[in-house]
Amino acid sequence: MPRSANRAKRPVRAPSNSGETIDFGPLENWVGFRLRMAQSGSFQAFARLTHDVKIRPGRFATLMLIGRNPRISQTALSQANGRDKSTLTPVLNDLVKRGLVRRQRTPDDRRSYQLTLTAAGKRMLDQLSACAARHDRNLDRIIGRKDRPRFLAILRRIEDVLARENGEERPATRAK
Repeated sequence: MPRSANRAKRPVRAPSNSGETIDFGPLENWVGFRLRMAQSGSFQAFARLTHDVKIRPGRFATLMLIGRNPRISQTALSQANGRDKSTLTPVLNDLVKRGLVRRQRTPDDRRSYQLTLTAAGKRMLDQLSACAARHDRNLDRIIGRKDRPRFLAILRRIEDVLARENGEERPATRAK
């Protein structure tokens, strides 16, 4: 039996105060599960930093993408954000209702919308960006500055390969 199979059978303490012993089985060493758990922990830590901002931290990426790409279409935003249109629409409706995002019909295609931040949306993005910078510094402390470029490259490779295999179009990125 491979060594990793033996390790997976060993019960692992749950990361809670429940005192229960949880046998994660093969999940213990599965990359997908570890990505999910790391994402969940990261999201919770970011949520603690943004608690006073009074907006769900999941809205940050949406605001950032709209702020960096004024007049972005909902379709392009959906692709860039990794959300399908059905989950993006309620997020946008909430941001529009809060006065953070302006949704305007595209002049060339009346079925399509362009998205821009309002002045309040820009202020909110500034507040969330400050929280995100603190959060990123904490993640750097955990990952290590030296390992950060390699870690990001691996995450991007996972994202790109899986997107290609799923037949998804990934938008080209550009740093500003």
